[in-house]
This record gives sequence, C-alpha cells and structure tokens, in this order.
Amino acid sequence: MKGVLKSFLLPADFYADDVRDIVGNCIQRYGEEEWRAVTLTNEIHGHLGIYSTLGAKMGIRARELFRERGAEGEMQILSFAGSVPPVSCLNDGLQVSTGASMGHGLFAVSAQNPVSVRAQFTCGNASFELRLKPEYEVLIRSDIERGVAQFGHSPAYWNYVRQLALSYWRDWDRTQLFEDA
Repeated sequence: MKGVLKSFLLPADFYADDVRDIVGNCIQRYGEEEWRAVTLTNEIHGHLGIYSTLGAKMGIRARELFRERGAEGEMQILSFAGSVPPVSCLNDGLQVSTGASMGHGLFAVSAQNPVSVRAQFTCGNASFELRLKPEYEVLIRSDIERGVAQFGHSPAYWNYVRQLALSYWRDWDRTQLFEDA
C-alpha cells in the first residue's frame, strides 16, 4: 500500500508517555508496518481501543497472507463486526491497515448476527476468512466486564481500556491471534 509518508517513525517524544514506553518493543517484534497501522488507526479512531487495535493487526495479517499466496491487487473486505461498538471498532483498524475503505467501495459490513471478530478478505482470485481465536475473545470479554464492574463507563474505565489496548498491542502477536474461519 502506497501512502504519502516515506516513513512513519517519529521521535519517541512525539508519542504519548504510555505509548512511548512500547515503541521500540513493538517495532522490533512486529515491524514498522504494524506500528504504522495501529498508530494511525487509533489516531483516527479517537482513542486507543482494543478492537480497533485488533482490526489493524488482523488487516496486516491478511496482507501478509495474500503476499505469501502471491495475490496482487486491491483487497476487498466483508466484516462481521457489525456497526455497534465496541466490536464494530474492528472496522476502523481493518480499513486503515489494508486501504480497503468504505469510501473506496472495498469495505462492507455484514448485517449477519451475531457479530464477531471476523472478516472475509478477497484479493484477485484468492479469498479467506480470519477470526480472533476463542481464547482471546474470552479474555477480552472478561477484561471488559471487569472494567465495567469496577469503573462503570467513567473516565477511569476508558483509562483501563487504554491500558488493556496497550498491553494487547505490545504482547499479542498477530501471527498467533487469528485462525481461518
């Protein structure tokens, strides 16, 4: 995907303090492509979120799989994350990380229920689905329920979500998160 920037690496002091703490580790472990996608996603998303971060990681993983299969061209995505937060936040990460946007006509959201952290990817004649592995879904649900019980939907809750998103970004390897649906 060609954007407008040659590089996205900024001096560490350009990042928020808590993000600055993970810059080096994340770039070393997951590469500049994922760093760029997650950073841009959360900047347009308006806050550092769990599902938006997962969407960026999923989109980068899909791009890797298409490269491995020799598929070229524009990617089309059908998301099963719905249009209601928090799961629908996955859609922002998918669009930013792949360039398959609603405005470009390459991104659609299925009306199918129940919603899930899953998407179908198509590029040329190649197509596959990825979904978040169940053990990660259970952990996220549990973490969110714990935060709601402890903080309600107060500013403290959103700080809690930010801390979760940072740890998931730092600790969760995109090659381990998803399975073929």
